[in-house]
Amino acid sequence: MLEPGAIDDLVNRLSGLLPPQLQAVRGELETNIKQVLLAQLKKMDLVTREEYEVHAELLKRTRMKLEALEKQLAELEGN
Repeated sequence: MLEPGAIDDLVNRLSGLLPPQLQAVRGELETNIKQVLLAQLKKMDLVTREEYEVHAELLKRTRMKLEALEKQLAELEGN
């Protein structure tokens, strides 16, 4: 998904955009922003980097097997 510090970095940048009169409630807003971001990310149908890499490797092996079978079929059809 995201790198561990990515959400904290995003929250800090968003809270840095607050007008000066809201800086007094910055900590509370940062907490609320982080909670909303995490809740929304959990609702999304996302996969982890590890899951993605496993499926990418599986797809790579499947393609290799398919290419080998296609080559074998072409040789059989040629005979």
